[in-house]
Order: sequence, then C-alpha cells, then structure tokens
Amino acid sequence: MTENSLLNLPYEPALEALGDDYYDVVQAANFPQHILRFRNDELLPRLGLQPEAVSDFDFIEAFGQFQQRSPLLALRYHGYQFGDYNTALGDGRGFLYGQVRGTDGMLYDFGTKGSGTTPYSRNGDGRLTLKGGVREVLASEALHALGVTTSRTLSLVETGERLWRGDEPSPTRSAVMVRFSQSHIRFGTFERLHYLGRADLMSPLLDHVIEVYYPHLLAIQDGQERYGRFYAELVGRVAKLAAQWMSVGFCHAVLNTDNMSITGESFDYGPYAFMDEFDPRFTAAYFDYMGRYSYGNQPRMCEWNLWMLQKPLKLIMAAEDLETGLGTYRDRYYAAYKERMLAKLGFAQLLPELGDELLRLTLELLQKTRVGYHDFFTGLTGQFSAQWLGGPEQILPATVENSDDEAATLFAAWRLHYHTCLTTLAADEVIQVGQCLRQHNPTIVLLRPEIEAIWEPIVAEDNWQPFYDLVAKIQQPYGVVKPRNVG
Repeated sequence: MTENSLLNLPYEPALEALGDDYYDVVQAANFPQHILRFRNDELLPRLGLQPEAVSDFDFIEAFGQFQQRSPLLALRYHGYQFGDYNTALGDGRGFLYGQVRGTDGMLYDFGTKGSGTTPYSRNGDGRLTLKGGVREVLASEALHALGVTTSRTLSLVETGERLWRGDEPSPTRSAVMVRFSQSHIRFGTFERLHYLGRADLMSPLLDHVIEVYYPHLLAIQDGQERYGRFYAELVGRVAKLAAQWMSVGFCHAVLNTDNMSITGESFDYGPYAFMDEFDPRFTAAYFDYMGRYSYGNQPRMCEWNLWMLQKPLKLIMAAEDLETGLGTYRDRYYAAYKERMLAKLGFAQLLPELGDELLRLTLELLQKTRVGYHDFFTGLTGQFSAQWLGGPEQILPATVENSDDEAATLFAAWRLHYHTCLTTLAADEVIQVGQCLRQHNPTIVLLRPEIEAIWEPIVAEDNWQPFYDLVAKIQQPYGVVKPRNVG
C-alpha cells in the first residue's frame, strides 16, 4: 500500500452507490508537468491529517497525476443558462475524485477542474488556465474568511500545457484544481431527470441528498413531510447565501442552475468580482450583456432558480409544499441581509423599525453618492468614537465637509438616524459598536487590481510570493496576518 496519506483516506462510494444513471466513469488526462502551486493546509486537519505529514509530492500524486483509490465520476446534469434550458451540460472538464468523511462527521467531495476531457466536454479541451485556477483559489479563500458558505480550494497544480483562450492572452499556462466542497449535486442534476422523464431516479437521489446533507430530517417519518421540510430548508440556505454575497459586495456572475448546489453552498468561480463603488447594476461577466446576473439581481435570480427547481421536484412532491417553502424566501433573505448589514454598521441588534430605517438610509446614501462600498465601512470602522453620542455633528465630520450639496443632505439624514440608534444603547454597548465594526469590516478586499497585481509577477518572472502574501492577507481579513514564504 502506498504511504501517501491523501490516497489512503477512507474514501466512501456514497454517490457512486446510487448507480451509473447519475454519472460516467472517466479517466484523467496525462499532463507533461506537475508543479504544486497551492496546497490548503488549513483543510487537512478536517480530514484527520497533520500538514507536516503530507508532502508536496503527496498532493501531486493524488491531485495532479490522479492516482485514485476509487472510480473518477463525471456527473450528469442539465441547467438553465442565462434563462435558456441547456441539455448539453455535465462535468466537461472535471470529475468527482472521491468523497471523504471529515472529522466533523460531514461527507466532503474532492472535485476537479481542468483534469481533462469527458463525454460532456462539448469539443472543449477539458483544461483550466493557470490564471483561472489562481482566481478560484483567491475567491474561495476570501469568501470563506468573510463568512460566506463556500467551497474551498484544496490544491492547485500547474500542468505544463499551453492553452488558447479568447478571454486571456494566449497561449496561456494550464493547471488542474481540486475543490473541497459539501456536494457537487446541483439543481441541474434534478432538472436533467425531469427532462428525461425519469421520476424513478428522482426519489433515490433526493433520499440520498437528505440522508447525507440533511440527516436531521430523517427523524420525520412521513416521506412527503420530509421532502417538504427539505425544500423549505434549502430555500432558507439559499436565501442566507444570497445575503452573504450581497453584504460582502460579491458578484458571482454566473448563477445558472447548474451552478446552484443542492446544499446551498457557493461554488465555481469564473468571472466573479467584488464591486468597488456601490452599484446594484454592477456586472462581473463581460458576456452578461443584459445584466441578468448583476450584483443587485442576485437575490432575485436565486429565488428564480429555486422556483425552476420546483418543476422536477413536483414529480415526487406536492405543489403546495413547494409553494409554501418558496413563499418564505424573501423574508428570510431580508432578515439575513439586514443582520449582516447592521453588523457592518456596528450594531448586533436594534429595534426592528430603527434597523430597517438605518439599512434603507445606508443603501440610499451608498447608491446615490457612488461612494466606495468598502471604503465607506472602512472609514466608519476607523473613525468610530464613543464621543459620537454627543450629537450627529460628531459623526464622520470630514466626510460631510468633502460632500457636495446632494450628498451632504443624504449624509445628514443618515448620521442623524445613526445617532438616534446609538442613543438606544447603554454605555458599554456603545463601546461594543467599535468592536462589532472591526469584526465585520475587512481591512483588505479582493478587488480586480489586487488580482492583476499578483498575476503580473507570475507571468513576468514566475514569482509566486505576491500570490502567497495575498492569500495570507485574505485568509485573515480582520486580524493579524502570518506571511507565507514560497516553499
């Protein structure tokens, strides 16, 4: 038996056991080169492994050369892409490498990206550009650190091929990435079964999802009630996820139903971006000409995707249970969004009417003045003082002095209400406002210039140190950073 601890993990054939109606067994590509560019040591203890016991070659052997302990599965799914139903989908440049039970008792997927062609490659090469892999590492680590329910990146291996792409200077370098996530079962996995008229495959899949990812629902004896509770909980998870994206200023950019996880987890980061100025119309993908997946549309698009998921689920569920579940989406989204935004404003809790008005005034101020979204909260955090209790004029005075007439009027209304909110707090609670601000407003945000700044040294001189430095910073966005050197 190999001594590679990654290969010797206790892999479980959970999805494989459902049968090959849900996947195809595939082979990984043979790559001419293997250079480990990123390994996520933070995840290893969750797998029962100590980082110092896992070598770089262990990562390369498992996740570059793909010496597997179980079959590699390209999953089958369909999906609504920019509103149009597409049957020509499925894992086209990746596969499910394996599933492992973590020390927390949860089952996790190792899913690849850029590992070669499959039956669903659609004339593509099945590869991932190195820059695409770098961007996904940064997105997943940044979002995780900001409290977003997201997949993580376990490893990134450069593979020595030259790729041609229309959206990058070509030829460009290649890589293969391994994603660490709760599940790769998508809304589109169920939509495919509806399209094929395979209601007989729907119940086994949903039963599997509940058993593995919603096990607390197994206590419900009635099957229909259990299904209804599953959907209602999924609605809540997705509503919370949308609120998380919105509060951190993140635009996913490709919220097709094949990119929606059945566990309510964010994953698959392509043309994403964190917005700079607050703009609900901000769109990260250059090809999203109509702004369907703009920043401000994300909550509505998630609701639409949940609504479209009802079509396949109606094959095995009561329509009224689905309608009841989705009917809670907007309230649950707003409650989650309001809680996170008030925390960014320094308040763990406020009277409902005060919180509603503070959130409304804040969004109006941000949108109409086009102030930097993150700059606003950074300034609030850095300048907060308990002396603001002395009167509205004490709050961010420099900001008022540098505002035009319209902005000054909006800001005056905002700080008058902010002062009103402060006056509802006890003296010790006012001190806690500053602590809350520091805990919920990062000192670094992964804007596009930051990504380009670390990519240039990689292209010019194969210098990865700026990348590692940035990863270290975004992994600790609120606190002290421990720099990592190139090893």
